[in-house]
Amino acid sequence: MINNSFLEDYKNIWSKFCFLDESGSLANPKEPFFTIGVIKCSQPYYLYSKLLYQRDKVNFHDEMKFNKISRKNIDFLKFAIESFLDARSVNFYSYTVDKQGSYFQKEFSLNPWIAYEQISARLIEVALGSNEILIVIADHITTPKNIRFEVEIKRKINEKQKRLAIGGICRFDSRGNDLIQIVDILIGAINYDLKISSGLIKKTDKNKKELVDFIKKNIGIVDFVGGFRNRIFNIFVDKDIKSRLPLDFSSSKKEKEPSS
Repeated sequence: MINNSFLEDYKNIWSKFCFLDESGSLANPKEPFFTIGVIKCSQPYYLYSKLLYQRDKVNFHDEMKFNKISRKNIDFLKFAIESFLDARSVNFYSYTVDKQGSYFQKEFSLNPWIAYEQISARLIEVALGSNEILIVIADHITTPKNIRFEVEIKRKINEKQKRLAIGGICRFDSRGNDLIQIVDILIGAINYDLKISSGLIKKTDKNKKELVDFIKKNIGIVDFVGGFRNRIFNIFVDKDIKSRLPLDFSSSKKEKEPSS
């Protein structure tokens, strides 16, 4: 039986949307870095409508995807990033792990799909406020039949929080969702910058590098190696990644754990 006294407190509860995407492949050993990112917002309509209006204005109807950056679409991708930064009540969270690092190998080497599920859950929990109920819209990826991403994350977080914290989770094709596509751009930029810093990319793609630099300049950082946190962004980079970088980080800021 439902206790209506709790439901009547709806004015004190924020219901927010989370748009989730991943960058990197859990199955491909040539992709050492794996990043999951989330955009959280209460009114996605405002950002979505701005992007939709611009799409119609410039007749741009392609998918926004970091790996498909070209001279033809980079201006629209920059517009999308600027629109996100200008939007009110939006937050971005991301978590990057090194699949070849000791933490990942110890915890997830035998089942990378559990890694996808657990890292997603951890990131969603970081994004979750004490007075919030989240609705998660995630990019669809094909997983083994025994991986029940939507069911397990909702159940585990709600049980841990001892309340209705996750109202629902559903996966959609990102080609039909501009906010998931913005997540793709941001986490793609993070992965690409880390690959450059670690020497995995010797010859950069000029368009990808231009967009990465554009994002870093607008955020106000030099690189993503040490992670970053401000009122909008909460970017966590696993320490195993930094340990493999051929750079001196003795003067870099201390790594920060994600926080809500």
